Amino acid sequence: MPTKIFLSEDEIPRQWYNLAADLPGTINPPLGQDGKPISPDMLAAVFPMNLIEQEMSQERWIDIPEGILDLLYRWRPSPLHRATHLEKALGTPDIPRI
Repeated sequence: MPTKIFLSEDEIPRQWYNLAADLPGTINPPLGQDGKPISPDMLAAVFPMNLIEQEMSQERWIDIPEGILDLLYRWRPSPLHRATHLEKALGTPDIPRI
């Protein structure tokens, strides 16, 4: 099984996969210093709203912003490295590359 994967520009993903959409329950919201949940408005003081929306989303696929895609295109053909040791430790099934 190859561990180094090279993607051409037309193979670069255009969406993030959001693991939260497939979890059996919901993820607890971040907590403030007082132990109470932090609202998206409170997070906006530290993070861009686009990032907060992605973090709070329950959608399975989230479009990658164009600015990030531009950076990905600039740094390719840097290979992706498959985390085979992590897959083994987690007991995930072997999924061949299509």
